Amino acid sequence: MNTVIVIQARMGSSRLAGKVLLPLAGKTLLERMVERVSAAKLADEVIVATTTNTDDDRIETLCLNAGINVFRGHPTDLIDRHYKAALEYRAEVVVKIPSDCPLIDPAIIDRVLQYYFDNAARFDFVSNLHPATYPDGNDVEVMPLPVLKKAWFEAAKDYEREHLTPFIWEQPERFRIGNVEWERGLDYSMSHRFTIDYPEDYRFISKVYDELCSEERPIFSMEDILLLLLEKPEIYDINASFAGVNWYRNHLMDLKTISASQTNFAPSEA
Repeated sequence: MNTVIVIQARMGSSRLAGKVLLPLAGKTLLERMVERVSAAKLADEVIVATTTNTDDDRIETLCLNAGINVFRGHPTDLIDRHYKAALEYRAEVVVKIPSDCPLIDPAIIDRVLQYYFDNAARFDFVSNLHPATYPDGNDVEVMPLPVLKKAWFEAAKDYEREHLTPFIWEQPERFRIGNVEWERGLDYSMSHRFTIDYPEDYRFISKVYDELCSEERPIFSMEDILLLLLEKPEIYDINASFAGVNWYRNHLMDLKTISASQTNFAPSEA
């Protein structure tokens, strides 16, 4: 099965504009993210799917100069953008990873993919998010092209089109949902934040890269990060007040499979 990882990226973040092009250990954040995702062994291709907005010309230029596959599509309809990117790259299996995960562990990507491959006859969708257990920012969602095609044809709600996969995992009576939980039996999904949406997140991620990334060893693991945070808890504290803040908080009245315990509000929203 031709398996394509799609990293969705755009310049127009409302809280941290241009975050994908912020510097990170001598490269841009997006390049570091692609570097980590490409270290996964079980995918065939990695592409960056950006938008047709002129603001995102810079993302296309960066990708072309860096030899990264790039696709441009709908600015807000993530189902449409992913589906058409999948068609262009002849994907049979599509893996969604957002560009705000520059600390994602390639081993976790492979673990979710291996689970999907081992159970492809049993599941229509596999992720490590329903429920989530890994530290936030290790998001991996896998679906075969026919399931994505159904979402492309049928999803009608704005949040379904914007966030791509709720159309699938919000219908467990229709789609067979598989989930990969952290093998250590822990749940850090609401306590450890490795994603980027706020300036504090960028400071946290930059510090982690300063401590762990080197030319000789650019790819470090989730376990390396957790050990660093135990040794230097002041790094953990940088963005700890945003732990558990995710997009679910804005749609609790809409999402039937998500509870209030699976999201927090940002300090300014409390």
